[in-house]
Amino acid sequence: MKRITRGTSGNPFLAWTDLAWKVGAMSMASAQVIAHRTTRMAAAGPNPGTRDQQEFARMGQEKFDAAAASVQAMGVQLLNMNLTFGARVFRHMATGGAAMASLAASRDAGQFVTRQAQLVRAVSQSVATMAEMSHSTVRVAAHGLKPIHARATANARRLGKR
Repeated sequence: MKRITRGTSGNPFLAWTDLAWKVGAMSMASAQVIAHRTTRMAAAGPNPGTRDQQEFARMGQEKFDAAAASVQAMGVQLLNMNLTFGARVFRHMATGGAAMASLAASRDAGQFVTRQAQLVRAVSQSVATMAEMSHSTVRVAAHGLKPIHARATANARRLGKR
């Protein structure tokens, strides 16, 4: 089943929904592959032929390969995410701390209102970063799912032709 992928960069809900659809497609493909291979194992019995032996050996290796690719993809995403958000957290702490200190040092009502607005802007930037963190988290999961999804759907197509 081919699915249209919409741009989800601005909406974490859509990104999580898109990931859920991919998990569903992968689950359906995996069920088809498992059914095909289980039937094939039962039919082969205790003495499988060369073609069956190759297919059965392939099962283990491709799971290992997909898992390794998944871990690597998530590791790269997490590294990038940690560097990006670590720098942002530090910047938000410095900006927010400076805005709070500035607000506390206000000398009159006009200065207080101006500095309070600066503090609100600093806090709202932190909130926006937290929303972006949700989207980054789904990107980590999507990168981790990609090699497993690709393997499962490719196997479903390949074994479905037999």
